[in-house]
Amino acid sequence: MSGLLIRNIQTLVQAETRRRPVVKGADMAEVPVVHDAFLLIENGLIAAFGSMADCPERADQVIDAGGKTVFPCWCDSHTHIVFARSREEEFVDRIRGLSYEEIARRGGGILNSARRLQETDEDDLFESALGRLHEVIGYGTGAIEIKSGYGLSTDSELKMLRVIRRLREVSPIPIKATFLGAHAVPTAYKDKREAYIDLIIHDMLPKVAEEGLADYCDVFCDRGFFSVEETGRILEAGWRYGLKPKIHANELDYSGGVQAGIAHRAISVDHLEYTGDAEIEALLNSETLPALLPSCAFFLGIPYPPARKMIDAGLPVVLATDYNPGSSPSGKMPFTISLACVKMNMLPEEAINAATINGARAMELEADYGSIAVGKVANVFISTPIPSLAYLPYAFGSNLVDTVILQGKVWSPPGNK
Repeated sequence: MSGLLIRNIQTLVQAETRRRPVVKGADMAEVPVVHDAFLLIENGLIAAFGSMADCPERADQVIDAGGKTVFPCWCDSHTHIVFARSREEEFVDRIRGLSYEEIARRGGGILNSARRLQETDEDDLFESALGRLHEVIGYGTGAIEIKSGYGLSTDSELKMLRVIRRLREVSPIPIKATFLGAHAVPTAYKDKREAYIDLIIHDMLPKVAEEGLADYCDVFCDRGFFSVEETGRILEAGWRYGLKPKIHANELDYSGGVQAGIAHRAISVDHLEYTGDAEIEALLNSETLPALLPSCAFFLGIPYPPARKMIDAGLPVVLATDYNPGSSPSGKMPFTISLACVKMNMLPEEAINAATINGARAMELEADYGSIAVGKVANVFISTPIPSLAYLPYAFGSNLVDTVILQGKVWSPPGNK
């Protein structure tokens, strides 16, 4: 028998005998597991799993899990890990009483990151982002989306997307790229925002498409950023160039962003701190996924999305980290899962579904990632010894990831032997 065999697994998590493309509503409280299990990997794919009573006798490589738990790797569908510098000075400004929007009006926030990125060499951006990519893999992330949006000029947006392309070329995990030229209106266009929207539609998008640099088109549809009408024009232009929408919506107000995303067939609408009955009803009548980013609410001190209400209504909730320098400087998915449980009343099983199979669906990767099923890519991690699934969000400060396995091979950070 060839391949990698993991034996004596205490609990094998998300072990699907019947594949689920997405998990909704009450079903989110159920995670299929196998206790006292084995997992067989061949040619980078999951070949078999089941009870130790049926475990193969040998393989090329054997890992004895010794009673540890095996999870599918997290699928993080919303990040901004290509950036030039951290923004801890704004963190201090917020402690002193300034709001996120006040900081933005003073030239901070996204515009701050844009200035720094425009001045930073592509190679330096690549090296720093590669370090963050390795960091999140160490937390158990096995598929990720990365956005542009700190360029806010044609050259700098293309520079960001080329960095993401370079990351894709060397990454051991799949990366989806998102064009977010409509992240904010740059200072140079403060009094001529229509000209900036024209630049996005008629200059940026054609060049992004020509180089094949992005899978998705994003817009920050919210109070103080882009209106519903502006968002619609940009998303429809994105569609013309083959870029599906995935948008920021309702982070700062009931902006109409959720409905705009649905109207333009967005894969997901992300943030949703301000979500009421109308937004939930609209989502229920669509294929668009609600992606929640609780570490942003935690860091900015803004309301958390009403995850409990969404799930109880029957929606398929997604969790993502929003890793970025301004509002969520962490790509640690286990902490995001803890916040979902502690602050949004999600059950541990719901949070695990949201961060695995539903996260994969939010990147259109559910056929190959997000669960342990025969034929899927073997991106999994072995935990440290834990007594139950609930212990993972409960022990929010502990590092519970012991071994990461990507495409059937044990992964270690570069430089580690």
